Amino acid sequence: MAGSLDGSYNHGSQSDDSCYFERLHKEPIYDAFVCPLTKQVMCDPVTLENGQTFEREAIEKWFKECRESGRKPVCPLTLKELKSTDLNPSIALRNTIEEWTARNETAQLERACQSLNISSAEGDILLALKYVQHICQRSQSNKHVVRNVEIVSMVVDMLKSSSRKVRCTALETLRILVEEDADNKAILAEGDTVRTIVKFLSHELSKEREEAVSLLYELSKSEALSEKIGSINGAILILVGMSSSKSENILTVEKAEKTLENLEKYENNVRQMAENGRLQPLSALLLKGSQETKLSMASFLGDLVLNNDMKVLVAQTAGSSLINIMKSGNMQSREAALKALNSISSFEGSAKVLLEAGILPPLVKDLFSFGANQLPTRLKEVSATILANVVSSGYDFDSIFVGSDHQTLVSEEIVHNLLHLISNTGPAIACKLLQVLVGLTSYPSTVLNVVAAIKSSGAIISLVLFLEASQKDLRVASIKLLQNLSPHMSQELADALRGTASQLGTLIKVISENIGITEEQAAAAGLLAELPERDLGLTHQLLDEGAFQSIISKVVKIRQGEARGIRFVTPFLEGLVRVLLRVTFVLPDEPDAIVLCREYNLAALFIELLQSNGLDNIQMVSAMALENLSQESKNLTNLPELRLPGFCASIFPCFSKPPVVLGLCPVHRGTCSLKESFCLLKGKAVEELVALLDHTNEKVVEAVLAALSTLLDDGVDIAQGVNVLYEAEGIKPILDVLLEKRTENLRSRAVWMVERILRTDEIAFEVSGDPNVSAALVDAFQHADYRTRQIAERALKHVDKIPNFSGIFPNMG
Repeated sequence: MAGSLDGSYNHGSQSDDSCYFERLHKEPIYDAFVCPLTKQVMCDPVTLENGQTFEREAIEKWFKECRESGRKPVCPLTLKELKSTDLNPSIALRNTIEEWTARNETAQLERACQSLNISSAEGDILLALKYVQHICQRSQSNKHVVRNVEIVSMVVDMLKSSSRKVRCTALETLRILVEEDADNKAILAEGDTVRTIVKFLSHELSKEREEAVSLLYELSKSEALSEKIGSINGAILILVGMSSSKSENILTVEKAEKTLENLEKYENNVRQMAENGRLQPLSALLLKGSQETKLSMASFLGDLVLNNDMKVLVAQTAGSSLINIMKSGNMQSREAALKALNSISSFEGSAKVLLEAGILPPLVKDLFSFGANQLPTRLKEVSATILANVVSSGYDFDSIFVGSDHQTLVSEEIVHNLLHLISNTGPAIACKLLQVLVGLTSYPSTVLNVVAAIKSSGAIISLVLFLEASQKDLRVASIKLLQNLSPHMSQELADALRGTASQLGTLIKVISENIGITEEQAAAAGLLAELPERDLGLTHQLLDEGAFQSIISKVVKIRQGEARGIRFVTPFLEGLVRVLLRVTFVLPDEPDAIVLCREYNLAALFIELLQSNGLDNIQMVSAMALENLSQESKNLTNLPELRLPGFCASIFPCFSKPPVVLGLCPVHRGTCSLKESFCLLKGKAVEELVALLDHTNEKVVEAVLAALSTLLDDGVDIAQGVNVLYEAEGIKPILDVLLEKRTENLRSRAVWMVERILRTDEIAFEVSGDPNVSAALVDAFQHADYRTRQIAERALKHVDKIPNFSGIFPNMG
């Protein structure tokens, strides 16, 4: 006799659930119901010629094995040979078995319904759920029977159980119930059941999570449920995460992926997927959707916030489609495509993909086209923004033709058109087009073409006028463009700025703002730094504007760590120091410059800036400034006033000995100070400069040598200058520069200094024993330029490597 639902069933302990449920009958199992081969109740009984009855599938398999082994067919029970293998259906027996099965299933379903209660014992619930699975898997028609007794809703209630086993088995049961059954799916679509199932997805790496995603996959095959799943907050986000997980069970990942594929049928779901990083469905709709769908997806993409990786992916998968819409669609479609392209073009990687897809020619055409089909101004601004984005990618624009005559973006005609449009359009578009020129002038391969076009168009005056723009973005773009142009058009810019004080004053005002260090300030300082440093008129104007006082204040604050804005601090400081350098070039001709240097003790500031380790340009510029200041020292030193010999001295010569004046500068032979006469010796700058002679940057070493050379220059006491270098341990580093021969300029500087140093006999005697120095001087004597060869010859005479014929021939200077 069959057992009953008494809770004795151990969930998961049976290897074959069907065997177990065969024992759960309310009526006895008659021997006639059981197949002798399978030992199970028959579904399709058939009878042989000898009257024995078997399950059709089992006896057919038996006969097949007989044939394959070469044996004649025999009855598996009697083992007697059969004359015929015909199978006669036992219709009466089958009907009896079906009626018996139906009565038992009805009884068991009643028991299952009683057990499917949240208050039932865990074992009873599990057994009931397993029984429901069993009968539904045995026959698709049983799902109709189960639905009629409302078991589907009872199983749903089991999802609220406190038992993990019950919840997991309930999810599994629901999956079996809805497989290929639209009516059962419709029942699950009611209420919050789908939301409850989605919640199980958040159970990390659990059996419930696996069962939940398998159930959702089945539900997603229904269009109505597919839309409902997508409407549940977080469902698509979790599924996208599962589909790309590296730690999930591979079958779970596969089910999540297939579920998402089913959900892609609805545009709202596709939008959610795009928001969560799954962009392929959106790209597919842009490529193959209807015109209405393409418009919808493009509009959505234009508003979507994408990370850089997503921008590249969209550009790769949908860039060509968006460009085609931009070229050939109606105005509404073109607008949507332009906004989408604007969104994805703002990253260098995606911009390059769009350039390769052919975005540049239609962009330029849209900007320069006028007429019936031209873009409205608001869309031309978007086109200009996209163009600015792609130009900043650093692509080789000489390889892309944008005009009918094979012009490129840097061809003279195209640049002229850009300049014309800048001058004849609104501030918004002008700003973006200025940014285009900023991008084109940021690369060595394109800047010279743009410079040539600007020169030929005479547009520099117009560009300078934008410095006075009230819109900050426009002014910033203008400053950045002029900064990029300044190394190649410094004199033209200086002339334009000198024509009126307003633009120059704007630059000074920008630099002086106390709002932290901005990109605009760094660009303004860089622009002023590139203007001709020896332009006396421009420097005089800067003095009148009070520019240098503001710059000095900024430099001091940066050195003291008071300035805010880390990103642009280095280019800003470099620009400020370079602008400050120009005041030292006009010292002989501009008394106000000397007053400024004294008042603000600029020599001390530049000595301090020598210590800007890691900032080569600042160290180089500071050394150049100290050279200029030190050259003026001999003109600014107060020489002592010596009294004329008195009456006694004329009678008694012993009284004519010159008086000794204490505290004089040995190099300049007068009263010196760092602040008043810019004396390097008094400012203890010699040691700081000597320390930089082993710098890895040749330009820094060259500037340092030039500054130290002022201690050995005509008009000062050269012997004392040599002594100062000796005491600062600078002789050997200078000789090392000569020996290294890193550049021709360095060699020329070093040869000049070494010749002056060798005029001191003691040093000349010591150096004469060093064959390396002699060899370096000989090499300079043989291979350097004419002036350096002459100086090297004199140096070789000091160490007796060349005979000195000065006593035989007149000194020819």
